[in-house]
Amino acid sequence: MKAPGGRRLTLVRHAKSDWGEPSLDDFDRPLNRRGERDAPQMAQRLVAAGLVPTRMITSPAVRALATARAFADAFGYPASRIVLADEAYLAPPGQLLEVVRRHGGRARHLMLFAHNPGISGFCVRLAGEDSPGDVPTCAVMSLTVPDVDWSRLEFGTATLDFYDFPKNTR
Repeated sequence: MKAPGGRRLTLVRHAKSDWGEPSLDDFDRPLNRRGERDAPQMAQRLVAAGLVPTRMITSPAVRALATARAFADAFGYPASRIVLADEAYLAPPGQLLEVVRRHGGRARHLMLFAHNPGISGFCVRLAGEDSPGDVPTCAVMSLTVPDVDWSRLEFGTATLDFYDFPKNTR
């Protein structure tokens, strides 16, 4: 799926994390078994839809980075090229917009891995009523955005044209 006349921004909420160790800091929580299963499956759905990014950015939290690496493996994208954006960790929508503006580079298709409620809110602010609202873990929202430099991306300018999540049975 190409973004004719525009760029593409794909947003991914990290896969399901493991809450089994209560003393573990939130930042350090890994994926649980379901998350480890869902991430590569969702990535394969994107491959099948032709939605493979040219640049990947992630929160550095363990669960977000593990999700991004699982997607990168499925895409044949070198994990060493994943951009770690400290400011994406638990970021609200406005901060995620700044992450995209700062780290988008020249990518035609940018993929961002982050956390709720920020990633859901970011999609709502970008696409308005087209947005799915609050999304489950490992949900993927792909949007067509204007063909402008990422540093000039604005809220309310995107169109959601792909939404999927692990339990979606279409």
